Amino acid sequence: MASDIDKIRRDYKSRSLDEADLHNDPIQMFLKWFDEAGQSGSLDVNAMTLATVDESGKPSTRIVLLKGVENDSFVFFTNYLSRKGQNLAANPNVSLCFFWPELERQIRIDGTCSKIASVDSEKYFRSRPYESQIGAWASAQSSIISSRTELENNFKSLMQKYPTPESIPFPEFWGGYKVNPTEIEFWQGRSSRLHDRFLYLKQKNSWTLNRMSP
Repeated sequence: MASDIDKIRRDYKSRSLDEADLHNDPIQMFLKWFDEAGQSGSLDVNAMTLATVDESGKPSTRIVLLKGVENDSFVFFTNYLSRKGQNLAANPNVSLCFFWPELERQIRIDGTCSKIASVDSEKYFRSRPYESQIGAWASAQSSIISSRTELENNFKSLMQKYPTPESIPFPEFWGGYKVNPTEIEFWQGRSSRLHDRFLYLKQKNSWTLNRMSP
């Protein structure tokens, strides 16, 4: 299989994207496509690639989960001391990418990232399952550990220390970020690689829209 990587391809034929299909507001267009992806049975429909860069310009990517679209911003949560948190502290410019192969669609979102209010982070933290709250304390995300046993033992000791959700303190090193978009691109796969691409660019308080060459 690995020797045939260059031969892996498939044609996209199921859908098209025309100007008449587009909403004037790209956030509303995103929500429309997001709902359609959920209805299609897409696995982890809210999974998105988050690309960040550090202070030297070195990029890194990972999959995180979208947890809300609020006030035209895209919200996710993480450990502020993690690699991505350190990157965001040094450079707030980010790029997000959603890919829904069932619909042959992807959305790219570029923008700037900032922390949400601590009270909102705590509200979401309290809504998480007990084990996930313990896990936020048990893992010093992105740091080196000696073994999985160390991680599991730390998790167990914290469960003994905090036996109920009410007893778990809110970790100040953990919380939400919001991505304020400056451009949003919608991509619909088409046959012969003649894909449909539309790019929204933020201009002060409005958006411009252009069709892009694939």
